[in-house]
Amino acid sequence: MRIPAVLARSRRERGSLARQLLGLQALVLVVVVLTLGWTAVVDARHAVEDRATNQARSIAETIADSPLVREAVVEPDPTAVLQPYVEQVRADTATSFITVMAPDRTRFTHPDPAQIGKPFRGNIDQALRGTTFTETYTGTLGPSVRAVAPIFAVGSSTDVVALVSVGITVTAIGADVATALPGVLGVAAAVLAVGALGSWLISRRLRRQTHGLGAQPLARMLEYYDAVLHAVREGLLLLDGDRRVQLVNDEARRLLGLDADVTGRHVTELGLSPELATTLSQQRLAVDEVHVSGDRVLVVSQMPATPQGRSVGAVVTLRDHTDLQALTGELDSVRAFAESLRSQAHEAANRLHTTVSLVELGRTEEAVEFATAELAVAQRLTDRVVEAVEEPVLAALLLGKAATAHERGVTLEIDPATSVGATGIPGGDLVTIVGNLLDNAIDAALAGDPPREVQLALWQAEGRLELRVEDTGPGVDDPDQVFRRGWTTKATGQGLGLALVAQAVKRNGGTVSVRPGPGAEFSVSLPVRAAVSS
Repeated sequence: MRIPAVLARSRRERGSLARQLLGLQALVLVVVVLTLGWTAVVDARHAVEDRATNQARSIAETIADSPLVREAVVEPDPTAVLQPYVEQVRADTATSFITVMAPDRTRFTHPDPAQIGKPFRGNIDQALRGTTFTETYTGTLGPSVRAVAPIFAVGSSTDVVALVSVGITVTAIGADVATALPGVLGVAAAVLAVGALGSWLISRRLRRQTHGLGAQPLARMLEYYDAVLHAVREGLLLLDGDRRVQLVNDEARRLLGLDADVTGRHVTELGLSPELATTLSQQRLAVDEVHVSGDRVLVVSQMPATPQGRSVGAVVTLRDHTDLQALTGELDSVRAFAESLRSQAHEAANRLHTTVSLVELGRTEEAVEFATAELAVAQRLTDRVVEAVEEPVLAALLLGKAATAHERGVTLEIDPATSVGATGIPGGDLVTIVGNLLDNAIDAALAGDPPREVQLALWQAEGRLELRVEDTGPGVDDPDQVFRRGWTTKATGQGLGLALVAQAVKRNGGTVSVRPGPGAEFSVSLPVRAAVSS
């Protein structure tokens, strides 16, 4: 599914992921701000109540310790002295009421003069025992936070002669809280505004990064693409700009022989052949390039990834060419055999015409000698190969290569001691090894001086199949690099044949070596397997 179609469908379904996230963030932000605001208001109210309680206690204890008050409470008319004094203190301290009373609750002072002489409402037991205490109580002025302190007789610390109560009404406390509320709300509003702006910026960035896709389309695309990547029969490798693996599917792991997880590794850390690692590191355009990796022949295509004109890595596809290469080798051997038959048929026609002409000229003995001599040479070669080599494909290959070498002016000599029975080695691998070695030997012989010859020997000894191919060419200059993919002495060519030989030999647990020359000699040793009965 193309990205524009997915975008349109996403908008039709439920909106972009960024928009949904913005809504969720806004909801969470509002809930958090409201919770914090409510907590702040509650904390502020508790703080005001605690301050009012401490203030009432301090004022009550101060008045109780005043010498004026301690002397006035025992006079005949305490109200005349205390009412003006207490009301002045109440006004100065902004408290709701200050009441001085006798131990029997009779009020000496009150903000409402009509309450003077009446009994005080509230608890006084602790104060009568000489202890200051605080409480919340509903009196004549309504609910209030109050402190009650004992007034001791002059010169005594235990004789309670009166009590003083200082209170601040809940209404007054609420007014103080209301005064602090605008600041709390202002902070909450600022937090909400900053959070909303941050959420909008995050949403905007996320919308760009997700191309406006919604959560469901993103999840669906991930599921589809993951299924496709692991189901395709081609190997797929995604590299970032630093040449590190970002994605590898199952087929690519199999073809490259990778372990379970290579995400994040550099291409040079994957154990690939130097040529393939170089190709991937360059991140250049590559179309159907053939590379040898381990025991496989891979067709590699690489496309640099440049979204919006900037390079971010490369997409690499891999196809297994191993089986096709083996089939191609067998097909080449059959084609070469057919070509040799065609060539022999052409030569047979020429010999037949020559023989007929000799007969017509009355030279019968010479005609018989000419015909039988040519037939004997061809028949001896065919008989020798068929008798010495039980593998039909390999026998056809040898006959075809012999005919090809003859047509190109090179003599292919097959050692008379050649003998190959049942080896259990796959015929395709034998064709790959022998065919490529003979092709290279014939090309090398053509580059040398006459006589141009190639000698082949095949034999079995001590459970191994031994192969030796020697030519009369100039030899090789760098035997250490001869089996590397890309190495070649030809003006044109991919340098793949000897790399395939090394690969097939390694796959079958054998060894291959080369003698530099002049006149290079390649030796191959392969373990013989048990014959498979049909």
